Amino acid sequence: MLLRDIENFVVEVERPVDFDEFWAAGLADCASYPLDPVLTEMPALSTETVIVYDLQYTSYGGLRIAGWYTTPRNRPGPYPALVTIPGYISEPTIPKEWSELGYAALAVAPRGKLRSNSVFNPGYPGLLTHNIVDPNTYGYRGFYLDVVRAVEVLLDRPDVDNQRIGLQGSSQGGGLGISTAALMPGAIRCVAAGAPYLCGIMTAPTLTRSYPYEEINEYLRIHPKDVDRVRETVAYYDGLNFAPKVQAPTLLYVGMEDDVCPPETGFALHRALTCEKTLRTYPHCAHHAGLPEVMRVVEDFFAEHLTPEKVN
Repeated sequence: MLLRDIENFVVEVERPVDFDEFWAAGLADCASYPLDPVLTEMPALSTETVIVYDLQYTSYGGLRIAGWYTTPRNRPGPYPALVTIPGYISEPTIPKEWSELGYAALAVAPRGKLRSNSVFNPGYPGLLTHNIVDPNTYGYRGFYLDVVRAVEVLLDRPDVDNQRIGLQGSSQGGGLGISTAALMPGAIRCVAAGAPYLCGIMTAPTLTRSYPYEEINEYLRIHPKDVDRVRETVAYYDGLNFAPKVQAPTLLYVGMEDDVCPPETGFALHRALTCEKTLRTYPHCAHHAGLPEVMRVVEDFFAEHLTPEKVN
């Protein structure tokens, strides 16, 4: 049995020549729709220290997207802020714990999540391969841009310090943290990304047989002639192609026995980043990438860069 050289494994991704133009077009589409954020206070979900709001806003293609927005109670803003991004099959939870620490927090539910799936709902499994042979209609295009628009919601909030906005997520949330920071380099102060998904998208399915990447293996078993078109599409969405455009300090954390997002791809992402960066590795850890212990590291990272004032 050959031992894996995780740290030095080469992950090759070709960067499309029109990569920047492709994403500029997506951002322009978003800008053609008024953001129109609507916040509704939810007293039954709020606490003595945190106010919870239902959030709705308009994103790519004119779709209305849902989220949860929380702020510290009885303390004036502006607050430092976080966008929290869910994993592939998980739904966003109400981010009260971050507001307890002094942040305004927006937990985004990109299209396809339960509260944002009235128009677009490819299902799970399904999202990773939805229209995967066309980068323009690939399911993840709007999904990525839904997170960008969530940051724009925060930038327009009078109770948010728009110089102190961070991104937090693991797995899919980690991967979309990287893409969002790359697409909004002037708006993001820092990023914490665990077990980053959507990095080395064509290589990862050769290293694991776990879902979601197994969706690509299944698709290509049925449609073997599409392999080149699939490779061309996902290159526009690969975190390794976004990485050089990230300017914000970035914390990565990786489980060395992750069978969902192979650690080789996490190391490749770390190498591709040119910003200030830190990589924390957790031996004998799988896709949880050091949870829950690593969250203290994440909290300290955000406290250093965003300097919140704790509620308690």
